[in-house]
Amino acid sequence: MAVTRLYTGADGQSHLEELDLAAHPELTSLMATKGVVFRATEPGRFSDWHNAPRRQFVITLSGEAELGFGDGTVHRVGPGHANLVEDLTGQGHTTRVVGTQPRVTATIHLAD
Repeated sequence: MAVTRLYTGADGQSHLEELDLAAHPELTSLMATKGVVFRATEPGRFSDWHNAPRRQFVITLSGEAELGFGDGTVHRVGPGHANLVEDLTGQGHTTRVVGTQPRVTATIHLAD
């Protein structure tokens, strides 16, 4: 399993980094959290450029989405995919729910 990290680079753009659990043992330790929110988003929903409101994990439970980046790349996420979202500044990213099913997510707010 890998976790995809979204972060803001020195260029002010959001970028992706794959975090392998073997190379990042801190991900396998208990982390302090503020809470969890479950959400269902309908197919076709598009969220234009936005930043994460806080450091958080967004885990896709069902459905699929495409994350768009300033360089034109698109990253698809589906069931079981975990994103560590840390692009708190800069241009941010876009999110589009694709396919025919709602995207159901668990968003875990990380403690400061």
